[in-house]
Amino acid sequence: MSSQDPIEALARLRHEFGEHGGVNMSIEASSTFTVVDPATMPDIFAGRKGPESGGCYLYGRHFNPTVYNLGRQLAALEGTEAAYCSASGMGAISAVILALCNAGDHVVASHTIYGGTWALLHDFMPAKTGVTTAFVDTTDLAAVKAAITDRTRLLYVESQSNPTLRVADIPALAAIAREAGIPLVVDNTFTPLVLSPARLGADIVVHSLTKFIGGASDLIGGTVCASAAFIGSLMDLHTGPLMILGPTMDPTVAASVSLRVPHLPLRMAAHSERALALAERTAALGVPVAYPGLPSHPDHALLDKLRHPDYGHGGLLTIDAGSEEKAMALMNTLQNDHQFGYVAVSLGYFDTLMSCSATSTSSEMPEDALQAAAISPGLVRMAVGYTGTLEQRWAQLSAGLHATVLA
Repeated sequence: MSSQDPIEALARLRHEFGEHGGVNMSIEASSTFTVVDPATMPDIFAGRKGPESGGCYLYGRHFNPTVYNLGRQLAALEGTEAAYCSASGMGAISAVILALCNAGDHVVASHTIYGGTWALLHDFMPAKTGVTTAFVDTTDLAAVKAAITDRTRLLYVESQSNPTLRVADIPALAAIAREAGIPLVVDNTFTPLVLSPARLGADIVVHSLTKFIGGASDLIGGTVCASAAFIGSLMDLHTGPLMILGPTMDPTVAASVSLRVPHLPLRMAAHSERALALAERTAALGVPVAYPGLPSHPDHALLDKLRHPDYGHGGLLTIDAGSEEKAMALMNTLQNDHQFGYVAVSLGYFDTLMSCSATSTSSEMPEDALQAAAISPGLVRMAVGYTGTLEQRWAQLSAGLHATVLA
């Protein structure tokens, strides 16, 4: 394998044994930590000592050994110097924005992003901090350059846009960000392993661990992968957003996620394989389907150039049913008549999850923003699972499409 392969990097990571020699690291459930020498305490508070400098821990809202170990795994996976985890994906994204921006600063972001992130940048940050955002089509590199001002503090994109699945040209965007002297922040929630943004030039990578990395829709978590200095700044006792605002990951959640990272490659390959097969068959029926693994997708060649070949093109596809009414009918029949999947938000689950984006995960966006992002009223986002056989699932999907979209 290439030295840039994320699994090779993870395999080289030194394993942390459990307290009594267990093959899994023990869960450190303490909310506070003792020091042998009282004189050590001032050094911890001043940032002179910590997990990597003296093996010192302070308090559960600061660094925790179990959460720290998960961060080391995710840093290896993403190819960054360090990482740390938060209580949710939005906690991670919010911490990054707040760490990089001061009152009155400016952000350039993709106009097609998760609705919660859009609301954070469009509504919350201006109202609470005076930080404003220019939302642009980040596939238009000239528009990205033109949107950057002397108050811009970061460029924010998703590796695959939610929900339209446009692929970010991370090397080109990283070059624009470097020229402007600002970091490129990439949300890689949709494509762990498929894409490695930091290895392609991104400065900071965020994830909702709730999704593919968690894999079972049973926990909430997020992570920030970046330089050790940036992760340290998130924990600064005076201005660190993770420390001061406290979106702390529970160590039991961290331990659970840590056990799922080793089989993430198997799951991502399975999601991608099933999504590609269903997309190809859906396209053959003449149904409008978008999937980056299809040659008809506008970013197919770009993704093939950037991706790791072992993990496919991702586990999401979209079907445009033509109207909100048909989208609802399609999801209803697929869930309730054919047991194809579930009408639910989120993704990365082992069964298929379906939602009509304009009325769910992108509903924070007004009509003009939805139109600019090409999120149509009938767009159904499918996070494709890998349960059942391909033929069983195709028979269910085909029947649902013929009963609604093709009727």
